[in-house]
Amino acid sequence: MNLGFLSCSILFIPFTLIGIFFAILKEKAAKFVSGFNTLSKEEQRLYDKAYIARDMRNQCFTWSAIMLAGAALSYFVTPYMAIPAFIIWLVLFFKNVHLDPDRAFEKYRLK
Repeated sequence: MNLGFLSCSILFIPFTLIGIFFAILKEKAAKFVSGFNTLSKEEQRLYDKAYIARDMRNQCFTWSAIMLAGAALSYFVTPYMAIPAFIIWLVLFFKNVHLDPDRAFEKYRLK
């Protein structure tokens, strides 16, 4: 049993589905972004919802591509190729995690 292939394949599916969700709903999907939905309606109007949804879509598709590459390399090369895939994903994931909502959404603010 190839656990590297299995773990990367399992994560590929939800990342792809969430990316499709954000691609279909576009700016309506911004309300599902963690932290953005806690802002008041007046504060939400200050941000570009389409940009938020597009950025989340791109992040999810990037994550799914990383997991797909990890699954393929784990299947064809060695099961240990899942480890670099998970490390790359963790770096990208935690690069975009902010505890302060103002800092998290500052790049999406309308000018």
